[in-house]
Amino acid sequence: MNAPGVCAFGPGRVNLIGEHTDYNGGLALPFAIAEGVTVTATPIDGDRVRAVAADLGEDDEFPLAAPPRAEGWRAFVRGIVAELGTAGHTLCPASLTITSTLARGSGLSSSAALEVALALALLAAAGERDPDRRALARLCSGVENDWVGAQTGLLDQTAALLGAQGTALRIDFATMDVTPVPLDLGGWRLVTVDSGETHSLATGGYNARRAECEGAARRLGVATLSAADAAAAARLPDPLDRRARHVLEENARVEAAVAALSHGDLAALGPLLDASHASLRDLYDASTDAVERTVRTLREAGAAGARMVGGGFGGHVLALLAPGAGLPPGAHEVAPSAGARLL
Repeated sequence: MNAPGVCAFGPGRVNLIGEHTDYNGGLALPFAIAEGVTVTATPIDGDRVRAVAADLGEDDEFPLAAPPRAEGWRAFVRGIVAELGTAGHTLCPASLTITSTLARGSGLSSSAALEVALALALLAAAGERDPDRRALARLCSGVENDWVGAQTGLLDQTAALLGAQGTALRIDFATMDVTPVPLDLGGWRLVTVDSGETHSLATGGYNARRAECEGAARRLGVATLSAADAAAAARLPDPLDRRARHVLEENARVEAAVAALSHGDLAALGPLLDASHASLRDLYDASTDAVERTVRTLREAGAAGARMVGGGFGGHVLALLAPGAGLPPGAHEVAPSAGARLL
């Protein structure tokens, strides 16, 4: 088979605000970033898929028709191939090369970036270049749940697949309505700093928090915690009451952030980021000593607001810098960039 290869890019994402709300039927405000994962897919003869993780110096090979289970990065590749086939997509045997400019376990969603890049590359190699992106987000999230073991929601995949230059996305996970929100930073800057502690959504506290939220919703008789009555939620036993309070208050912070951006009031974002972090730390128990040190360092350096991003339990911290503020040591500037695409 001499068909040319195709390249697909899956961006990382920064969630400006709205953490641990996606699987609770709430609101979030993420944006795609310039860094991400690139997958090159070249059709080959035979009935197998070959994959090379170039940054790791590792490879894999498995049957196209029935990929067996695996662990680590191989679980993502095999899961995407298997679930695309189950969903009725026609794939061809292919050789895959994976490269990344995202650090794994950083809280910038390297997992979703890999999933969407794999899916777009595999589909394009087989001649399908314009898939339903919302359906693809659900498929990729299912791979992370069922093949990798991380019970994540749809935030990361939706942000990666629907992101656009200069725009954040207000996502309502109760309805999956997605509303573009212009994110014009002007002279302000958003930066991330690595706490030095990686996290794993599959093995860390993420799955435990999700189970607690589901238990709290069952006690309250609602489908998700975002539909809960605040007074009733406050009567739940600890820690379920704190989990519910975080979700309800975080939803309100997303709406406040959208309002601030619509008025060009970047200064109002700082206190919202601080409040989100305090809630994630004190109500959701998702912080670590390394994350707290990083947040303190950023605030001492003059950040207008700072909070952990991603699932927590390590990873990166997001900070808002006012015009003229110096770049803190180790800080990496991020801005809303284009979403997943063929290159």
